[in-house]
Amino acid sequence: MDEHTTKPTPERPDTLLEDLFRAYFDARKHKRNTRNQLRFEMDLEANLIELYHQIHSREYRVGPSVCFMVEHPVKREIFAADFRDRVVHHLLFNYIAPLFERTFITDSYSCLKNKGTLYGIERLEHHARSCSNNYKETCYVLKLDIQGYFMNINRRIMYEIIERVMLKMGPRKSNKGKPWNELLDYDLILYLLREVVFNDPTENCIMRGSRSKWADLPRSKSLFTSPKDCGLPIGNLTSQLFSNIYLNDFDHFVKRKLGHRHYGRYVDDFYIIHKDKELLKRHIREINAYLQENLGLTLHPKKIYLQEISKGVTFLGAVVKPYRRYMVNRTRNHFSELLASMNAYIRTHPKPSKTFLVYMQAAMNSYLGYMTHYKCYKMKLKMIPRMGEVLRLGYLTHNMTRYRLNRGVRDRIGVGGRDTVLPWEMECLPLPPERAEEAFVPDDDADWFDRRRRADEMDALLSAERRRQGAE
Repeated sequence: MDEHTTKPTPERPDTLLEDLFRAYFDARKHKRNTRNQLRFEMDLEANLIELYHQIHSREYRVGPSVCFMVEHPVKREIFAADFRDRVVHHLLFNYIAPLFERTFITDSYSCLKNKGTLYGIERLEHHARSCSNNYKETCYVLKLDIQGYFMNINRRIMYEIIERVMLKMGPRKSNKGKPWNELLDYDLILYLLREVVFNDPTENCIMRGSRSKWADLPRSKSLFTSPKDCGLPIGNLTSQLFSNIYLNDFDHFVKRKLGHRHYGRYVDDFYIIHKDKELLKRHIREINAYLQENLGLTLHPKKIYLQEISKGVTFLGAVVKPYRRYMVNRTRNHFSELLASMNAYIRTHPKPSKTFLVYMQAAMNSYLGYMTHYKCYKMKLKMIPRMGEVLRLGYLTHNMTRYRLNRGVRDRIGVGGRDTVLPWEMECLPLPPERAEEAFVPDDDADWFDRRRRADEMDALLSAERRRQGAE
């Protein structure tokens, strides 16, 4: 028997059903107002047990996805998996993510706990300071992007990479002290990987929206026009993890073979900082050759940025310059659009509902909190005149870093201001009544009553069941 294959361990307990319940609770976060989630939850135990038997008997197959288009922040084609398949995605993620995190470099920022966009920006600043001796010496930043990354990921190459790394890591100890091939059921994981990776979401998908929305979408950004056996659906949790795994060998190539210390990557957007400008130019060709030969990818010819670090670089929504960072114009424009929408809503609804007011406070604090990471005090001063009706119902505090509703408004709706949490069912700005039904956004708090009551009853039943099992 190959030393890397899964060892037969009859004593390994069957924890699949327990793992499915854990995956379900992970999958339902921020999704409890969707029809698919509520339909699944209405008969939760039966659905999870049925899913358990399908996976256990190797009869599970991925269901059809819903395909639609989003316009912001950029136009993208999204495939939303059925909630049942989302549970399987979280199950698979919980199994293999801890294993692959051991293989990632420090400066890989996407889909990793405590390694989001802010961490990536801070690491870019760290590398810039380190390479330039705190901006005292001249150095250059090379920023590159992969053309049509998600649509050109070769699924067969990706599966071979995942399988190879899992087998290589098998005999090594996990964070729980046991070897990975004893802790995990490799046969089950590889079966789920084959089902998820090789599934073509364009088959039998449900199209939402007019077909004309796809007319001006570049062919390199659609799964319907991607090469054979290529493409991952944007919108799945597994796609985020797989996209990191696919470029993991490339990360080590840049760090070990090309010898770049100051390197970082967020999905397909990566940078290299070095003092030798000519060396960076030569390595553009080597990087492109490696991507083409090993992964079937190419660099975007119009997104090659090479400049002195002192001139600044845009990365992950921030413009990083010596000793300071700014917010990109796109985020500022989105904040302006949000203010305009809320002002318009307040003018047409003199006494807004509690749901809207709590959302407005949360949305304002979200943007204001985001701005605390950037140098944008003067920009806030310029935005105050645009707040209009929003400032009539509340005020800015803590040096314009927080927004709080007026006391009279809080007393009227019975909330405690900053301590009030955003209702789980409120995910977007309430629309005018004529569009509310179309986008499934009720205009009044009472419209949520039945849905909230059913969800609370299900929570109570599940909590009682967990307590009963714990007592046994």
